[in-house]
Amino acid sequence: MLDNADVVVVGAGIAGLATAHQLIAAGLSVRVLEAAPRVGGRMATDTVDGFRLDRLGPLFTVPEVADVVLRPFAPGVLVHSDGRYGRWGAPHTPWGGAPRVGAGASRSPGRGSPNASRGVGGARGVARALAGAPRNPAVSLDQARLGASLVRLATTPAPRLLARTERTAREALTARLPARTVQGVLRPLLAALLGDPDLTTSSRRADLALRSFARGRLGVPEGGSGTLPERLAAALPPGTVRTDVRVTEASISRVTTAEHGVFGCRSVVLATGGRTAAELLPGLRVPDYHAATVLHHTAPAAPAVDPVLLVESDPDGPVAHTAVMSAVDPTRAPAGRTLITSTILGTPPDDTERRVRKHLATLYGVSTDEWELVGLHHTPHAFPAMRPPFDHERPVRVLSGLYVCGDHRATGTPVGALSSARRTAAALLADLGLRAPETAGAAAEKAERAA
Repeated sequence: MLDNADVVVVGAGIAGLATAHQLIAAGLSVRVLEAAPRVGGRMATDTVDGFRLDRLGPLFTVPEVADVVLRPFAPGVLVHSDGRYGRWGAPHTPWGGAPRVGAGASRSPGRGSPNASRGVGGARGVARALAGAPRNPAVSLDQARLGASLVRLATTPAPRLLARTERTAREALTARLPARTVQGVLRPLLAALLGDPDLTTSSRRADLALRSFARGRLGVPEGGSGTLPERLAAALPPGTVRTDVRVTEASISRVTTAEHGVFGCRSVVLATGGRTAAELLPGLRVPDYHAATVLHHTAPAAPAVDPVLLVESDPDGPVAHTAVMSAVDPTRAPAGRTLITSTILGTPPDDTERRVRKHLATLYGVSTDEWELVGLHHTPHAFPAMRPPFDHERPVRVLSGLYVCGDHRATGTPVGALSSARRTAAALLADLGLRAPETAGAAAEKAERAA
């Protein structure tokens, strides 16, 4: 059976859905085919016993993406190192300030909390907070250097950062800052932001991530990461998105599926993950990926810690970062229940849940014997590796009528996925002699400017 449309988009992640929005706004008929039973891809959110559980859960540092409310963490991050804690990057909370871990009550931001928007003025406050309350001359000097470095990044235009000499993040950061600061603070922070605990990422991409962090606050979509693709899909005309449709072949004029026949078209957009796109388009160069495993626990009582991202400086972890997500975003847990979400980067260890539970007991300073595992999801291709030389705008046009988009064509982030969608729609419409509309592309550009 042949089902015709102007464009077939393969993949219903945010890149494919945003592309579909722009093409439909330009007057084209579009079919979005998704192999999974739901939209979202790596940004899907599962619902288990009233808990909203992210399969991957990327962190955002932009104020708004496609009208989805971001729930902010408490300012800064909490770094655990050798049994001690240091909260940094938080205004009025100096290095070594008194983070609340294991004592006091966890506070919730409430449903009316504003989006995590700060700007350059806030960036200066965030960065300069590192210079407060010196404990010893060495630490004080490290704080001053790191604070000055973040201020410079926060106020440097992105094009200038992209023009810098490129090397690995570890090489570039170690050349600017003491190795103990890189290893103890920036490595765990960039591991949380980029999924790269070894700092092999391009120094340009790392600088952009730190710039974005210094200019804003970390946040997560209210209701889970799946909120973004779910809203994008719901806003498309009925029948546009078809799930449980596995594509086996794709060309300019047709898409063949395993069980649902052939879809004829004028153009095809491959908006899958990089590995799947390469299977459908042999010869397509795709990046390596970093793996990640996300675990969700519920506890009889919430750990007494501010709603801050807690990162581990010890690379042997196994937990790279964790947070009481029900304190950051109460909509992710049933009323009166607690949700703790933790991430392992790379290959998970044997006996994963036991080792994670033991590590979390150390990090939160409480017994985890009565904690219950409510979800675990391993993603082998979680974060595209962005090693130098890195092109943050990889080509999306294979040839006229065939296009590839997704975070692997941009910065490896949700914002990058939206950016690739904008470029893909613009290229396709130009090939058809049509003008790109101001729709989801405007949202992507807004997010890019904020980042």
